[in-house]
Amino acid sequence: MAMTVVEKILARASGKPAVAVGDVVEPQVDLAMSHENAALVINQLQEIFAGTGREPRVWDPSKIAIIFDHRIPAETPKTATNQKKIREFVAAQGIARFHDIRGDLGGICHQVLPENGYVRPGAVVVGTDSHTTSHGALGAFAFGIGATEMASVWALGTAVNIEVPATIKVIVTGSFAPFVGAKDLILHLIGKLGANGATFKVLEFHGDAIKRMPMSGRLTLCNMAVEAGATSGIVPADQETLRYLRAEAGVRDLVDIVIPDERAQYESVVEVDATRFGPQIACPHTVDNVRDIAAVLGTKVDQIVIGSCTNGRLDDLEVAARLLRGRKVSHATRMLVFPASGRIYQQALEKGYIQDLVRAGAVVMNPGCGPCLGVHQGALGDNETALSTTNRNFKGRMGNPTASVYLCSPAVAAASALTGVISDPRKGA
Repeated sequence: MAMTVVEKILARASGKPAVAVGDVVEPQVDLAMSHENAALVINQLQEIFAGTGREPRVWDPSKIAIIFDHRIPAETPKTATNQKKIREFVAAQGIARFHDIRGDLGGICHQVLPENGYVRPGAVVVGTDSHTTSHGALGAFAFGIGATEMASVWALGTAVNIEVPATIKVIVTGSFAPFVGAKDLILHLIGKLGANGATFKVLEFHGDAIKRMPMSGRLTLCNMAVEAGATSGIVPADQETLRYLRAEAGVRDLVDIVIPDERAQYESVVEVDATRFGPQIACPHTVDNVRDIAAVLGTKVDQIVIGSCTNGRLDDLEVAARLLRGRKVSHATRMLVFPASGRIYQQALEKGYIQDLVRAGAVVMNPGCGPCLGVHQGALGDNETALSTTNRNFKGRMGNPTASVYLCSPAVAAASALTGVISDPRKGA
């Protein structure tokens, strides 16, 4: 029976020779990730063990990762107390893959996991965060679940009642124009599919443009697959996957490659020519409200954000630093930069990117999610407009329901920082 990548992964994890779309399985989990919402999972785990006379224990501490990233440093006593609770739980359970707020090993969960080699091709990865889809960039089946479901995973090591999803094959051909890349591609695709166009399905990425794309771009694609409603995005593992795992994540043991069968059945095939579009902008207040940059040029911007689990990687900071080097952020706007991890922050320091950004007038923050979810650093004022490299722009996403958020690439964000209005990086760079 010919299978897609997700079908092969779920068959292996469920101990079956094959599975088909619509089958309900209970796969073994290879990695379970939470961030500060681990406090909620702990509460649910305690309920599971209530009345048993036993202390709550996780099934395998080596397969659990917890990363503080959404509210760091803690912004309220409640957050600080929850983080304390998680630290105590981690110590009691012997969970080694714990990343507290640190300048060296900390960062956003969806960057910390791949750069530490925690995610492997063919793995089943679950996380209490909708953008867990990011990790499909390494050829895994990665998807978000709730706190109650995660407590069950912590107790049993399996994900319960998982329906095998259908797969949409996305074939990307051609070459990107200068200052056009993965973020523009995924915005273009979301605009094409719609916010519900891939609901309960997997987006499986193929084509020459994907083969040439570095892991950073693949992470961006899979990160935002959920914005088209997808359960997950997957880039089948290839030489770039192996290069990243060996050279950047430090993986030395055997890596299994999972690729789709030649005659695998897809629900549909979507073809995209990368040469046919320029910088893309998701306009308020939905991610699928995508326009070519020409439609919004000159829109005044109060705050620019570069970072998040979507675009806070080293090459994102590099393009921003290159555009800003020797120039100044407009006094009409403010610019916040959030490196995705402590490792990336250090690399950007060594390469001079941080100095370039700061000298231009940007404020470089500690690695973390920042204002993306609207509860921490960088909230917007009434009726303000933000231009951001993050992944969502619905009302209130950056903390204020009267504000407006436009989504873009790091190149567009940096070019616009120079002018104070949405600007095309291809002009005057």
